[in-house]
Amino acid sequence: MRQLSLLSCRRFGPFFVTQALGAMNDNVFRFALMFLLTFGVAQAKGWDIHLLMNLAAGLFILPFFLFSSLGGQLADRFDKAIFIRWIKGLELLIMLAALLGFWMQWWSFLVALVFVMGLQSALFGPVKYALLPQQLSRDELVFGNALVGMGTFVAILLGTLAGGLMAGWAEAAVYRIGLVCVGLSLLGLLASLLIPRGAVADPDLRLNLNLFSQIAESMRLARRHRGIWVAMLAVSWFWFMGSGYLTQFPTFARHVVYANETVATLLLALFTLGVGAGALLAGYWSRGRIELGLVPLGALGMAIFSSAFFYQGHHFPPLAEGDSLRSGAEFVAAGGVGLCLTLMLAGMSGGGFIVPLYSYVQRKAPGRSRARVIAAMNILNALAMVVSALTGLLLLSLLTLSLPLFYLVYGLTALVVFVASLFWVRDALLRFVVYLISHTLYRVRHQGLEQVPERGAALVVANHVSYMDALLLAGACHRPLRFVIDRDIHDLPLLNQVLQWCGTVPLSSEKVDRNDLNQAFAKVGEALARGELVFVFPEGRLTRDGEIQPFKRGIERLVARYPVPVIPMALSGLWGSWFSRQGGRAFLKWPRRFWSPVDIRVGAPIAPDAVSAADLQARVAALRGPVP
Repeated sequence: MRQLSLLSCRRFGPFFVTQALGAMNDNVFRFALMFLLTFGVAQAKGWDIHLLMNLAAGLFILPFFLFSSLGGQLADRFDKAIFIRWIKGLELLIMLAALLGFWMQWWSFLVALVFVMGLQSALFGPVKYALLPQQLSRDELVFGNALVGMGTFVAILLGTLAGGLMAGWAEAAVYRIGLVCVGLSLLGLLASLLIPRGAVADPDLRLNLNLFSQIAESMRLARRHRGIWVAMLAVSWFWFMGSGYLTQFPTFARHVVYANETVATLLLALFTLGVGAGALLAGYWSRGRIELGLVPLGALGMAIFSSAFFYQGHHFPPLAEGDSLRSGAEFVAAGGVGLCLTLMLAGMSGGGFIVPLYSYVQRKAPGRSRARVIAAMNILNALAMVVSALTGLLLLSLLTLSLPLFYLVYGLTALVVFVASLFWVRDALLRFVVYLISHTLYRVRHQGLEQVPERGAALVVANHVSYMDALLLAGACHRPLRFVIDRDIHDLPLLNQVLQWCGTVPLSSEKVDRNDLNQAFAKVGEALARGELVFVFPEGRLTRDGEIQPFKRGIERLVARYPVPVIPMALSGLWGSWFSRQGGRAFLKWPRRFWSPVDIRVGAPIAPDAVSAADLQARVAALRGPVP
């Protein structure tokens, strides 16, 4: 895949390695310590293990509330590459202290170091995502985020597994865990030295050392832009959902599917790898753009698969009397394959959900305050994880819900997020669904899409070959297209409601209904006044012989009334398809091919005062080339 070449670029590869090693090291240290405390130390010292685990979790999360804003300020005030090296140097010092703690078996000291590790992670969080827009181009940002998301979750998984394994492997020589952590920190520091330096976002920023006013200022910066704030709340909901999922896996394995710790680890691995795979898939589907249409689909996927997880867990066969807990193989044989697949798909839905949201926040946040805005998001994420823990306590301990019902309740929150997102990104969702449909039916190749402006009104015209034309063009464009279509098609039963929801403009010819034509022109004018792209097929009907029919002069009248640029497009490869009129009426002949190649070519915008129907027809014909 071409985008994977980012990993070999100096402006991305060293950073990717640095952040992945940091995430892995965090989890090796924390989970090795947790396993050692759980399976020996706490009992030997008479400590309450439940209190100790909650204390350790709180000590790690608390710095995200207190110090994320400071990290955002420092990342905006200094060169981000240099700041990352400072943070990695701090990590190395912390791990050297951890090595001493493991060597001397100072368990209280090691628990206190969890707070310091949380501090280091809180400082790194804002610069981690603020650096990417500075180092990557607009077309690379989304896939860069996808790679970072994948790398982070895989590193968390590997660190979690390694921490648990090393707790058993180290035995009496627990200092070996410290040596591994020091080695990972040193590798991360060396990788950070290769991150290229860049411009300072706000060199005149005065640092505010008041922790609480820092938090308030970061939130104020984030709330200036409504879209950024909504995206941040959506990301925080994902961490609420993901934290709830991960926390309950050990108990789910033990008390719902009656399996041992191997199955608990398997569930953790599948969900985490699913998130990473979903992030990569989102990067691929986004095609270098921020594809917000993935957000409602990701939420819907999490709702569906959470409900399926509830159903499968609720109906999982119990153990026979006297049987021991199931092993991994026994769990699979008892019907665990479907449950594992469901969990993997839930994770993939989550990965697809967060990648466009992170990219949106990064791109929309002002460059001078980007790190502080991301710091606010990290604070909200930490708060969401705390709320998730309290929700789990309420549902499972106070209301005594079963664990399958717990996952169903979380799935219902995903359904609420799905419905809410429809109001925020409806057009993006429609465009993305159209893209998936059209690119499943055809191998679509694009040329010249950069000619479509990022914003501002324009008319788009193209040749009309088949009934799939509108779907292909809408799926190809990165902006919503408002189509002007023939009223006879618009008013077809069932299709009418869908087209109205999509905002299409029905049009009758002047000979049929002059008033209807004027109303259509007025609606087009309203759309253009809002800065939208309006699409027109100037031929007025499907071609019957594959050749471009004469363009109607109505396009000239439209541009004269609403002077905006006109963008010519051309479709080729559709003549002869099931949706065209070659060999008979569309849909009434046997399909002869599937996933055939289709080309969409875009020409340079034409100034409104230079538009003529004949010239547009010639330009579209030149873009299309000969009929294949």
